[in-house]
Amino acid sequence: MSTTMEAQKQMRKIVSVWAAQMGNLVVVLLWHLLHFFVSLWLFVINIVTAFESCLISFGILRKYKIFNVSNLRHLAIVVDSEEASDISSVIKLLKWVTSLGVKNICLYDPKGVLKKNKQTITESLQITKSSEDDSKNVPFINQKNVCLDFACLLDGKEAMAKSAGILFKKYYLGGNPLKQTFTEEDIAEALETIGSGGADPNLMLIYGPTRCHLGYPAWRIRYTEMAHMGSLKSVKYGSLLKVVRKFTMVNQNYGK
Repeated sequence: MSTTMEAQKQMRKIVSVWAAQMGNLVVVLLWHLLHFFVSLWLFVINIVTAFESCLISFGILRKYKIFNVSNLRHLAIVVDSEEASDISSVIKLLKWVTSLGVKNICLYDPKGVLKKNKQTITESLQITKSSEDDSKNVPFINQKNVCLDFACLLDGKEAMAKSAGILFKKYYLGGNPLKQTFTEEDIAEALETIGSGGADPNLMLIYGPTRCHLGYPAWRIRYTEMAHMGSLKSVKYGSLLKVVRKFTMVNQNYGK
């Protein structure tokens, strides 16, 4: 009798272990299937996006040929610092942007790589399209009236420290605090005093692996539309044109 009970316990143990292993196998299989279908879906989306970008670049889609960029008064281009070292791609992107008629542009990367190459970038915008450009369907114009601003993460930290010092001297230095709390207008006034106010960009284009503004000054993006554009290495004129046109088609109520 005891032998039979031991055998039954052993059998139940074996079945339990087998069921657990089969359950783990099913979970792993489902995970791989889900990963496969998601990867396939993203692959198809990338193919469709790349094809659409090519059609836009070659001027086949008529709706992207002419549109009004008057409401795009300020544009911010945020680049990951590792990709910002590719200055030629940055210059190509800037030429595309300015060819659309955008006049006020802020270039930002956290480590200040673009700021260090300011002279190279600004000088390159004074020339028209060269024979080495591979985008034959992209119009280029002489960039003489473009206002180009450069910023990095350190600028934001220094600006906040200096503005805090100004507010302290103005309201607390006498020993009797004149204000218990500061409003947005107070901070904006202090930032303007040190020359770090700046206009809020209407649109921000983000190039890099992460979908965030990478430390761009927060007080300048209160009402900014952000678009992640992927890697700077794979920058495409059609993708840029699509995002800018989409922004121009949006009904903006702020400021009216």
